[in-house]
Amino acid sequence: MTTNIRRLTPADAPAYRALMLEAYALHPDAFTSDVAEREALPMAWWEKRLETGADVTDVVFGAVEGQTLFGVAGLSLENRKKARHKSTLFGMYVPRAQRGKGIGAELVRRVLDHARAQPQLVLVQLTVTQGNHGAQGLYERQGFTPFGVEPCAVAVGERYVSKVHMWCDLRSALG
Repeated sequence: MTTNIRRLTPADAPAYRALMLEAYALHPDAFTSDVAEREALPMAWWEKRLETGADVTDVVFGAVEGQTLFGVAGLSLENRKKARHKSTLFGMYVPRAQRGKGIGAELVRRVLDHARAQPQLVLVQLTVTQGNHGAQGLYERQGFTPFGVEPCAVAVGERYVSKVHMWCDLRSALG
């Protein structure tokens, strides 16, 4: 069976919700969202995030094999006039059992391809937990460059984790 990277739709909401709740539960330091907060959201919230109309600001891509969703990455477009040239890669997750197969790289490439197809976009930004060398290396190989560290960016229980801010210039030769 082959892996298909495709844009998710509202019909994918149950699988998307389940995969992201797994991500928030297993890797609380990697995501700003909290598992309990997201678990409480109605299915309609998840469906709305996956809408495909012309005026949506979020797009989510998934790695699908058969009927199984086993990797996701999203792109959020900025809608304020002075910031419409920017976008944010969010919610990147590939379960541990699927890592090392190039799925993460393919998801990031697909997000960047989509971003490059948006004529107003100049850059994609993201944050990665400081010390997560595997994820940071993946992003760097796809053309992202670190530009700063936000100390105490996310509270995880009684401790704080810092986030490395990264950006990818869509006008560069990569891609």
